[in-house]
Amino acid sequence: MQRRNVVNCVSIPSLQSPHQFSPFLEVQDTKLSTFVLAGGCFWCLDAVYQRTRGVHAVISGYIGGRTKDPAYREVCSGTTGHAEGVAVIFDPQVVPAEVILDMFFTVHDPTTLNRQGYDVGTQYRSAMFPLDDQQRDLFQDAIEKFSRVYPNPIVTTLEESKDFYPAEQIHQDYYSENQEVGYCRVIIDPKIAKVRKYYAQWLNEA
Repeated sequence: MQRRNVVNCVSIPSLQSPHQFSPFLEVQDTKLSTFVLAGGCFWCLDAVYQRTRGVHAVISGYIGGRTKDPAYREVCSGTTGHAEGVAVIFDPQVVPAEVILDMFFTVHDPTTLNRQGYDVGTQYRSAMFPLDDQQRDLFQDAIEKFSRVYPNPIVTTLEESKDFYPAEQIHQDYYSENQEVGYCRVIIDPKIAKVRKYYAQWLNEA
């Protein structure tokens, strides 16, 4: 898979200056939509959405916290209040918004509070960050939809925060650059296989 360049392709209001990117990141194509989602380690969501048709870019970053421009170690300490999340920039004429959200609720467990597998802490919480009222309604509908799918109650939160800080360059497209790393093979590979099982028609790779 060809590595994607995340520079100059984000459309999140109030985007803060990132770690190793130009501070002027914006999308000129108004037909694109942006969802900001958190579901455990951002490497997992990034890996799935990077392989989804109609997705123009995925940016891993930090959102929902109290401090400005946090670093990875700070977020991992659980003291900043940020969640590891991704900004998914996609063309809804190619991949419906509902499919992006269905993948989100499939690739992670939205019923475990502040935990995804071995990753424990508020930074790994299941959360959605609507950028407007329309997204809020769409996200709420998705939560209600999957509350009928999972046997346990969904703990995914809807949070008000538009201050998204892109993570350091090493965390961008992490899976594609590190597929032989143990975490990728043990944790991310099964997630991609699960998404491929249910959403193969929406993926770029067979």
